[in-house]
Order: sequence, then structure tokens, then C-alpha cells
Amino acid sequence: MDDRQFTQRALDCQRKLYRVALSMLRCDADAADAIQEAVFKGWLHRDALRDGERFEAWLTRILVNECRNIQRRWKKRGEPLDEARAAALTQPSPDPALYDALMTLPERLRLPVVLHYLEGYPLKEIAAILSIPQTTVKSRLHQGRAALKRALSTEVEL
Repeated sequence: MDDRQFTQRALDCQRKLYRVALSMLRCDADAADAIQEAVFKGWLHRDALRDGERFEAWLTRILVNECRNIQRRWKKRGEPLDEARAAALTQPSPDPALYDALMTLPERLRLPVVLHYLEGYPLKEIAAILSIPQTTVKSRLHQGRAALKRALSTEVEL
């Protein structure tokens, strides 16, 4: 893959990368940092990509790893989700209730739901991106849907 192809393909999946990073980090600035670092690392290792058709999944995997690195740094510094970080949250979904319910899910459930239902990745690619078995992806999607259903049904009752 040459430089121009990499740049174009990275720009084409920029919105998808942003939504994935935001679902993991919940902060606009941290999501932007993770995307920038993931694209940079992808650029450095673009020759390692064997199948150009899987570029988006490959770059998303790098992004997920980078988001986890940022989360580790938070834990290392003892930096919880404070008021300043909570104020920086953005809501990409047109339905605030759905977004709020989605953000209440633990990351292990939220990420497969975002990747499958919002970004359209097939189960096999999600399993590769998250480095978990495909059956685990199915299970987490089922658990995530059930949790979203509970969260949204209690909100409707109020």
C-alpha cells in the first residue's frame, strides 16, 4: 500500500474510528489523541498489512489497543472520570436516551455493540479486532442488547 492509498483509506474511516474511540474513552480530546496515535502507528507499520481489504479492521484494532493504552495511563495516574472529563463528553447519537444507555454499559459489552450495530462490522472481524472468540462476541452482543433493553424500558416507565 502506497502513501496516498493509506492516507485516503485512513481519511475514509475517520468517522468510524472516532465513534469507536469515543465509545471507549468517553472524552472527545482523548478519542482524538487515540485516533492520531493509531493512524501514526498504522502509517509506520503499513507494510505489515497483508490483506488490503481488511485495512479498516486492522486500523480499528490498532485504535482499540491505543484506547486501552490511554485507559492504562489513567489508572496509573489514578485519574478517574472526573467532572472536567465528563463535561467534555459528546453525544454522537441523535437519540440522547440511547446514547446514555449505551454509555452505562461496561466496555466489554459496549464495544461489541458499537462495532456491530453502529459500525456494521461482521462478527468475525469484531472477534479479530477485540482478540476474542467469535462465540464470545455473540454472547456479549446478546448481553449488551439485554442490558440496553432493560435500561431503555426503565426510562420509558419513568
